[in-house]
Amino acid sequence: MTTSPSPRVQQDPPLVQRVEIEGRPATAEQLLWPALVNDGHFTAMQVRAGRVRGLGLHLARLDSATRELFDRGLDGGRVRELVRHALGDDITDAAIRVYVHAPDGEPRIMVTVRPPAGMPADAQSLMSVPYLRPVPHIKHVGGFGQIHYGRLARRAGFDGALLTGPDGTVSEGAVANIAFYDGSDVVWPDAPCLAGTTLQLLEPRLGDAGLRSRRAPVGLADLASYPSAFVMNSLGIAPVRRIDATDFTVDEKLMGVLADVYASVPWEAL
Repeated sequence: MTTSPSPRVQQDPPLVQRVEIEGRPATAEQLLWPALVNDGHFTAMQVRAGRVRGLGLHLARLDSATRELFDRGLDGGRVRELVRHALGDDITDAAIRVYVHAPDGEPRIMVTVRPPAGMPADAQSLMSVPYLRPVPHIKHVGGFGQIHYGRLARRAGFDGALLTGPDGTVSEGAVANIAFYDGSDVVWPDAPCLAGTTLQLLEPRLGDAGLRSRRAPVGLADLASYPSAFVMNSLGIAPVRRIDATDFTVDEKLMGVLADVYASVPWEAL
């Protein structure tokens, strides 16, 4: 008899250690805007020994999105200063989020500090869902669709959701980018998505590691033609073992190369 997979239990998120807005502890009044108005954007980064992989990419993302949403630039030096201030003298390893809101039309920077985190060690299983993020190139707040479909995926026994278009075109994971491996090339889905910092760090370095890569449309009907797949975000890189009913092989050699490439990325001081 076939049994349904047991629902995944969603763990409570790590406690926020600090929340600062413009370098001061956030007040209840200041938090009303981000709590009630879903207008803003952010970036998420892992800090180790006061350093960040791809720091320049995070700063560029914040500046670009602030210009597009609020018609203002965002000084990277100011962002670094505020992150350092939130970490203080007592925290060197952390999961940092930098949010930008503009309650009065002027961008305001909020920094949250949580305990450091990493990608789960197990290969991931994903459930495809009929959803695409609005304004996908911006890492914006208000991700109800991602949260909702991620919850449904975990209830169905998967680790997370895979976002797809009306025609089954694969876009991205709910909280990660995805890539496929056809045995010779890494294939990045050619569809609107957020270009994550880890993707941006990996893609231009694969050639030097002997891996060819290319962009191409990937549909749900094409999944069986790819032996392997992997996901990546600021937490790291993980293999994919299953999407819906399609199983993938965990290619240890491929994952080793990806891990080496990622490890070679220099950490930048805040």
